[in-house]
Amino acid sequence: MTFEKVKNILVEELGLEEDEVKLESNLKDDLEADSLDLAEVVINLEEEFDIEIPEEDYPKFVTVKDIVDFLEK
Repeated sequence: MTFEKVKNILVEELGLEEDEVKLESNLKDDLEADSLDLAEVVINLEEEFDIEIPEEDYPKFVTVKDIVDFLEK
């Protein structure tokens, strides 16, 4: 469930096809997200999950799985 929500946000923010986003996808290398893209994704994640993600945690998000794991803890 968390993965689906994260995937939807990534598809919308990065202009991707749904089948391009996998748990093991690297945000920069595979999905071509830059730091501005990541900031937009984080804003959407905060709204979707009603949480605050500290800026110092952004570098921890290397793969889609990193985001899902962070949100599920």
